[in-house]
Amino acid sequence: MNTGVIITSPANPRIKEIRKLREKKFRKYSGLYLVEGLRIVGEAVKFPDLLHTVIVAPELLTSAYGQELVKKLQRQPVELLWVSAEVFSSISEKDGPQGLAAVMRQRTISLPEREIDSSALYIALESVQDPGNLGSIIRTADAVSAQGVVLVGNCVDLYDPAVIRGSMGAFFSIPVIKTELSDLFAWCSRMDLQVIGTSDSASTHYAAVRYPWRVLVWMGSEQKGLSEDIQTRVNQMVRIPMAGCSDSLNLAVATGIVLYEIVNQRSGRNPMEVGT
Repeated sequence: MNTGVIITSPANPRIKEIRKLREKKFRKYSGLYLVEGLRIVGEAVKFPDLLHTVIVAPELLTSAYGQELVKKLQRQPVELLWVSAEVFSSISEKDGPQGLAAVMRQRTISLPEREIDSSALYIALESVQDPGNLGSIIRTADAVSAQGVVLVGNCVDLYDPAVIRGSMGAFFSIPVIKTELSDLFAWCSRMDLQVIGTSDSASTHYAAVRYPWRVLVWMGSEQKGLSEDIQTRVNQMVRIPMAGCSDSLNLAVATGIVLYEIVNQRSGRNPMEVGT
């Protein structure tokens, strides 16, 4: 693997700029963000229009997959920044850095205005705060072939490194849309999407509902759940029963339970016959 000039000082101006991408305010200001690791970068390079710079530490890049990936990138019009192991460690947030990272351009995705799929499935999140939860939900959305995740309210920064790590590569394949509450409900009406909300105070068991083919599932914040304003405007509210001492589930787990009930119904299984 032929390399260019290797940056050996963590005080190098380019390295300082990249290191700043750990901070939310600088990500917002620059319109860039940093991803790290073989799997994540491997997914990221499939989107060349979003790829800004690839950072390579030859000393750390021992993976045959990673080395082959860099060789392919050397034949493409993308900037490769070669750095020493010490420099890479200064920008890395991993305990065992793998020697491959990428600076990516942020993208703005809007609610689709054209006709959506007849079996469209969307997940809306109100004021989600935990980056790990958001990353896991994006990953689950990909697993169930959802068409997108919609963020409303004061949500965690989408480009937080923990969000990207938690998504395990699905971050690039699932559209994540930021919008206002009123715009989302108006869009659901235009697109004929039924809206299902979740709350531990709802009277209907989540598996007792026959979910429509076009559906948006609303999940509330970790601490406060779904707001009353949203609950009064959805088509149906459902609950996930709790049998033990805990009064709630982790947000990502709860989202997965409801999404896979929808998947099970779409695969031909009838809804459970359960009481309320």
